[in-house]
Amino acid sequence: MGGFFGLVGKTDIVEDLFFGTDYHSHLGTKRGGLAVGNGTGIVRYIHNIENAQFRSKFGEDVGKLRGTRGIGVISDYEDQPLLIRSHLGNFSIATVGVVKNIDELVARAFKGKSLHFSEMRGGEVNPTELVAALINEKDSFEEGIRYAGEMIKGSCSILILTDEGVLAARDRYGRTPVVIGRKDGTCAASLETCAFPNLGYEIDRYLGPGEIVRLGPEGAETLAPPLDKLQICSFLWVYYGYPASNYEGINVETVRNRCGAFLARSDKVEVDLVAGIPDSGIGHGLGYAAEAGIPFRRPFVKYTPTWARSFMPQNQDVRDQVARMKLIPIREIIQGKKLLFCEDSIVRGTQLKDTIQRLHDSGAVEVHMRPACPPLTYGCKYLNFSRSRSELDLAARKAIAALEGPEPKNIGEYARSGSERYEAMVDWIARTLSLTTLRYQRLEDLVAAIGLPKAKLCTFCWDGVGTD
Repeated sequence: MGGFFGLVGKTDIVEDLFFGTDYHSHLGTKRGGLAVGNGTGIVRYIHNIENAQFRSKFGEDVGKLRGTRGIGVISDYEDQPLLIRSHLGNFSIATVGVVKNIDELVARAFKGKSLHFSEMRGGEVNPTELVAALINEKDSFEEGIRYAGEMIKGSCSILILTDEGVLAARDRYGRTPVVIGRKDGTCAASLETCAFPNLGYEIDRYLGPGEIVRLGPEGAETLAPPLDKLQICSFLWVYYGYPASNYEGINVETVRNRCGAFLARSDKVEVDLVAGIPDSGIGHGLGYAAEAGIPFRRPFVKYTPTWARSFMPQNQDVRDQVARMKLIPIREIIQGKKLLFCEDSIVRGTQLKDTIQRLHDSGAVEVHMRPACPPLTYGCKYLNFSRSRSELDLAARKAIAALEGPEPKNIGEYARSGSERYEAMVDWIARTLSLTTLRYQRLEDLVAAIGLPKAKLCTFCWDGVGTD
């Protein structure tokens, strides 16, 4: 999905920029970038961080940078931040989100015969450069940002570094968070609030959907007020977000504990121990164990020094290898036991199937799975939260295809918890994964665990209800 961090201060901000950006490294990365305004222009560095930590790639660069304003980004795919020269002036731009209608917008731009795109990778236009082109069609940054938000199908939160400061904009429906933090003489905008505490920042406020602000040393000035409709991604609390972060004032780890507790309240299975698929399932598992009064143990430990998150590599075979190599089973805890695992979700199920088989190979008597969210039935239209090229790769859609054929007509019925088709789908997934039992979180319980009204949450991947 990616993340960013930007700030303006009275004194040099480079160290805070470096560490603030690094606190977004968990979001799945290919590129990292920093851009700093030093009074005479903008200096930028971009590195490939697929096989190395952000800090190791940018450590030398930080010593060369000086400035009172800057932006940093952890990017899903494309090189950024970009340097742009336009009628609005010279600026650097970074984005988080996805442009689903990029081909349509590029074709539209070419009709004018006066625009070209230079930031190409693999024959594809860099989405951040396209966003910059949309912004440049208008007479001011705030007009351009609002216009880009209206034109884009998907989502796009934006940081812009100018000669005067930093602009921060949350995407039109607030699917990704943008949070303002402050300390004496410095103001920052971040996707993750976990970037703030160790750098001495206090949360000042959460930007509303579509809101645009200009950062200055004393705070954030609103250039465009929030729009009415909030549709923040629920999956941030389930999986993507960092446990120490808050969105809309609601902490991730707390929500995961509540998710686990909801799963336990509706469950009667008898097991010897509860565990979480590390790391994102641990918070859910702790909540389940506390509610059920069952010991929490670690049948798997994750080798963290060198192995990245398993969704990060582009190649499926490499992803599967990473998932296998980083989890080390402890036979003494597994053998002869009835195990219940909490998992954040079941996306494709390919890695989970191998994990479950390893538990059986290590002597588990029973393996029960409790995902913290409902079955992922629809591919996300708004964020890059999965590497799946097609929603037909989703475990739920594979089950539906197996039960109804390649062109099912009753997908909504499969997404309805408790329906006959829903139960058949869950049973198929359980048998395919060699699980003793499989019970998903109910959507209404997930919404209750988060604590926001459903109308303010995006739940499209589970129930197909979204806002274009």
